[in-house]
Amino acid sequence: MKTANTARMTSQALVNPAAFAGELGTLRAADAVEAINVLETPAAASVVAAMPLPQSIRMFDEAGLDHPHKLVEALPEERAAAILGAISADRRTDIFRKLPEDRRRELSKLLPASMQASLSQLLAYPPLTAGGMMTSEFVSMPPDWSVDRALGFIRAVGGNKETIYAIYLVDPATLRLVQAISLKDLILADPAASLGSLSHYREPLTVAPLDDRSHVAGLISKYDLLAVPVVDRSGQIIGIVTVDDVIDAIVDEATEEVQHFGGMESLDGPYMEIGFLAMIKKRAGWLCALFLSEMLTASAMQHFEGELEKAVVLTLFIPLIMSSGGNSGSQATSLIIRALALGEVKLRDWWRIAARELPAGLVLGAILGVIGFIRIAIWQKLGFHDYGEHWVLIAATVAGALVGIVTFGSVVGSMLPFALKRIGFDPATASAPFVATLVDVTGLIIYFSIAYAILRGTLL
Repeated sequence: MKTANTARMTSQALVNPAAFAGELGTLRAADAVEAINVLETPAAASVVAAMPLPQSIRMFDEAGLDHPHKLVEALPEERAAAILGAISADRRTDIFRKLPEDRRRELSKLLPASMQASLSQLLAYPPLTAGGMMTSEFVSMPPDWSVDRALGFIRAVGGNKETIYAIYLVDPATLRLVQAISLKDLILADPAASLGSLSHYREPLTVAPLDDRSHVAGLISKYDLLAVPVVDRSGQIIGIVTVDDVIDAIVDEATEEVQHFGGMESLDGPYMEIGFLAMIKKRAGWLCALFLSEMLTASAMQHFEGELEKAVVLTLFIPLIMSSGGNSGSQATSLIIRALALGEVKLRDWWRIAARELPAGLVLGAILGVIGFIRIAIWQKLGFHDYGEHWVLIAATVAGALVGIVTFGSVVGSMLPFALKRIGFDPATASAPFVATLVDVTGLIIYFSIAYAILRGTLL
């Protein structure tokens, strides 16, 4: 529901969009974007249409602008085409990717032929890859140019580029990428020196168009880069991925992973803008799957119905033991998913992870087991609850079960992301609820098996 302030601003924008645009003109682009974001699309489009073109272009280049494709749909064609033709290539691609097909065709016809070709090339790559994130606006030149000539060229064409973090040297015969030179090195160099003499003769760091965005982010983070070139199979540079695009991608990916951890599909937009039926669809599938899985827990309890009738006291500790196993599994899953995302571990490292988690699970389980044993002893001695004459055996059962279940949860929780990644699924789908459900079923079996071994001949 709209707030009173939002409704007032929307009304003001509709009544006098030119005046509202004039107010926004006194603000920084990021602040103006915040004001535009609270308006409904028709009002926001009216304000953007009333703005000076350079101001609207700066706003559309801001990453914080919500749903720019909706604004483009609502704007007059000429105005929309003028904005799209002036913003950065990767931003333009993101907007076109979300436009309806008919609107995309209409606006594309109004763009220069070279821009249409570049747009078609960028749209051909999946959005979550280096090719889908890259911009085709970069500065390249041959290695035999002088520094003075290179700086003159940058002054001439730099205004049309999204950013100039580095200069890319290409072989004039093969057009292969030879080296990348930072703008700082270029400015500080002798004006008469050749560009080739400035390079360190190391193979430039590059990514392929179909490399996943997480790989690109890892490379930029590891080597502290501001941009990384994207090259095709022949080694020719076709674009660059800048650090700001990577940050946006990391935020999106982190959001998806958090939603997966919660046991649901990732949302396609902000929470408040997802329709009711769409929200139900995103959540119902996972809930149903988890519910059906939990039925296995009920089946396991039915299997041990006889033991429960003989030793009802065992039921008191089922929630305690189940939650401990689920928590240990969720911890391990979260650690491994994050390590995989950051490239700290690879698929081939699964056995090393298992070798670490097995003793870790035993120690963690032993710690909880001792706490559980002491808790039962205190309650028995202080008269808070009477567990019967065999309370020591019950305490030993709980302690032993905690060791087994926490160890099992740690090992399974750490191995599940590897298994999912191996078969091609996103490891983030090994969410906490999924691991907890798996541990619940097996945890009951472990608990009652240990109980039968320890309490046989007494309570059982």
